[in-house]
Amino acid sequence: MDDAGKTTLKQNKRRRLVLFPVPLQGHINPMIQLAQILQVRGFDVSIIHTKYNSPNLSRYPQFIVHIIPDGLSETEVSTSDLTLFLKRLNTNCAGPFYDCLADLLSRDTDNPPIAIITDSIWDFTQAAANSFNLPRIVLRATSVCSFLVFAALPLLQEKGYLDNLDSKREELVVELPPLKVKDIPVFESSENTYQLIQQIVEETKKASGIIFNTFQELEEPELFKLQETYRVPTFSIGPFHKSFPARSSSLFTQDRSSISWLDAQAPKSVLYVSFGSLATMDQRQMNEVAWGLADSMQPFLWVVRPGLVRGSEWLEMLPNEFLAATRDRGYIVKWAPQQEVLSHPAIGGFWTHGGWNSILESIGEGVAMICSPMFGDQMVNSRYVSDVWRVGMKLEKGLERGEIESGIKKLMMGREAD
Repeated sequence: MDDAGKTTLKQNKRRRLVLFPVPLQGHINPMIQLAQILQVRGFDVSIIHTKYNSPNLSRYPQFIVHIIPDGLSETEVSTSDLTLFLKRLNTNCAGPFYDCLADLLSRDTDNPPIAIITDSIWDFTQAAANSFNLPRIVLRATSVCSFLVFAALPLLQEKGYLDNLDSKREELVVELPPLKVKDIPVFESSENTYQLIQQIVEETKKASGIIFNTFQELEEPELFKLQETYRVPTFSIGPFHKSFPARSSSLFTQDRSSISWLDAQAPKSVLYVSFGSLATMDQRQMNEVAWGLADSMQPFLWVVRPGLVRGSEWLEMLPNEFLAATRDRGYIVKWAPQQEVLSHPAIGGFWTHGGWNSILESIGEGVAMICSPMFGDQMVNSRYVSDVWRVGMKLEKGLERGEIESGIKKLMMGREAD
């Protein structure tokens, strides 16, 4: 082949990107969806993934997947301390990621990676990108509004908002309207968590670009503020799920009997209830949720993930009286095909924990929400759902059966509880 032919062949080659998701359901989904979007747009995609929650490779024949060791013990994997888990992941995966990236660059000399796209939680990846002279683009798996709050945590701490939180929960945060003090993300291991968040924010600012799974019409003021403050190229190319569903990247077996059950229900009659893949609650909270559902008298499809109640196997924590009272109008599964559920004609509302993927999926299907945030960005997302975007309501008292009953009746029937 002459030089002209070689040049033409080189120009026709698809450019390669390396993507690196955090191995948690709410982070894997958007990264895999982004990979599919980029692949359709003409890129070759390699995915580096931890051994923990490693994907079923048969689901992704279009990608080259490299599994790296994460060094996590069974005890470390099962910890309920998310901050400690993420810190260990960052510590353990820095070396294997560097080695894997070096190997990719040395082996694939004809089509080497031109950039890496990593979840923002991987705080070591900017240093790795710099060492190989590669651009690093960050995928934020949260909303822009919540990122701005995370970035403002040092300021909020300095101004005393995080001191004596219980005494001023209903006060407005002047610097971040429409948030109230109770909407500020707080964490059990607060000092370590705030340090980790600050590290993540600082490393995100150094990136060559930030991709958000959002869209301009939803978060335009927040996107403007972000670009004005940090001057990092920002790309709002969501919602990803409208391009590709998350079904292939689910870590849980989806119970499709939920769709068959919905097929037998009246249009817009069913409340879908799911608190995501990580949230947990205690026995008292579970009882409040159950009896709030029962007292509302509304049909419901409820995802009760094993372990939703700490230490539980599945439904043994639910009162027998509740199960008997709701047998004819409630359906409980371990996991559901959420996007398909939300698009079903029988769904009239969604009671959610306020995770970002869930909110986007609900907005995308025009389903109004009740939000019961549990931790992290969910607090901010839920306030925006109720007060800014006005696509649902937030349960202000937490998990309390009277407010639950009233909220469900208002959402589903447009009236307060009797």
